[in-house]
Amino acid sequence: MTSILHRLTEQTTAIDLQFQGRPNVIAAYLFYDGEQAALIETGPASTVDTLLEGVQAAGVPLEALRQLIVTHIHLDHSGGAGVLTRQLPWVRVYVHPVGAPHLVDPSKLLASASRIYGDKMESLWGKILPVPQANLIVVNDQDEIKIPGSTVRAFDTPGHARHHHAYLDTNSGLLFTGDVGGVRMPGVSYVRPPTPPPELDIEAWVASISKLRALNATGLCPTHFGLFRGNLHWHWNDLENRLLDWGQLVRGLVKDNASDDEILEQVKTNATAEFKKLDVDPSAYDVAVSYESLVAGYIRYWKKQLERDK
Repeated sequence: MTSILHRLTEQTTAIDLQFQGRPNVIAAYLFYDGEQAALIETGPASTVDTLLEGVQAAGVPLEALRQLIVTHIHLDHSGGAGVLTRQLPWVRVYVHPVGAPHLVDPSKLLASASRIYGDKMESLWGKILPVPQANLIVVNDQDEIKIPGSTVRAFDTPGHARHHHAYLDTNSGLLFTGDVGGVRMPGVSYVRPPTPPPELDIEAWVASISKLRALNATGLCPTHFGLFRGNLHWHWNDLENRLLDWGQLVRGLVKDNASDDEILEQVKTNATAEFKKLDVDPSAYDVAVSYESLVAGYIRYWKKQLERDK
C-alpha cells in the first residue's frame, strides 16, 4: 500500500488512486498535522476504498479526516464525495458555487457524463451518491480555507469548466490545479489539455492560465498527476500552445464539415506524432482524458462559436 503514497512536503502526501488499475492517473492530496486531516480531490466513487486505504496507510485515522475540497465536480474529481459523506458523516465538502447544486442532486451531471461514457459509467466512476446539503460548504473566488497545518486560497479558473477552482497552499506555495493546469505524467515534458464537453471555453481558459502563472507557485500539482517543480513557465506555455493549436485544428475541420470520426482520427494522428518524438508511452494520458472526450469538447465549442458568428 505504501507504493501509492508520495510525500510532497512534511504535511502533504499524494495518494495514487490506481484508477482502472493504473498508476499515475488520478491523485488525491492529503494534508495532516497530526490531529486533523483534509483532502483536495476525492477521486471517483470507484476508487473510494483505495483512497481510504491510502489515508490510513499515511498514518491518518479516518476520524481525523474533516475536509474534502474538490477543484470541480467532474466525476474523476468529486465523484467519491457522496460515498464519503455516508461513511464519514462529519466531513464537510468544499465546492464552487456553480457546482454545489450538482453535488446535492447529481442527476444532470450523470446524464451529461452518460452521453460520453454510456454503459461504461459505473465501471469507470462507481455508484455516485448525492452529498447532503448540510455537508456542503460553498467556496468563492479568493476565499481562504484553513486546513491542517496551512491555508489554501481558491482561485476561480473557468475554461475547462465553469465550476472550477485552483487552490494555492499559502504555506508551501504548491498550486493544486485540478484540470485547468492540464494533464501531465511524471517525468514527461508534455501537457495535454483536457477539453470535455459541455463547458469548454478556450478564451476563459487562456485567461485562467495567465492568472495562475502570475502566482509564481513553487510547484504544480495537477490531479492528473503528481508534483512538478522547476521551469513552470514551460508547463504553462506547453499547455496553452497545445490548447490553442488543437483548437485551431478542430476549428478548421469543423468548418470543412469533417465528420466527428475524421476529426478524432486527425487529433489522434497529431498527438501520436508528438509522443513519438518524445519517445513516450501515451497510455496513461489516454486513461486520464480520452481522445473521444477531448475532441467532443472542441467540436461542441466550435460548432457553437461558428453558429453564433453566422
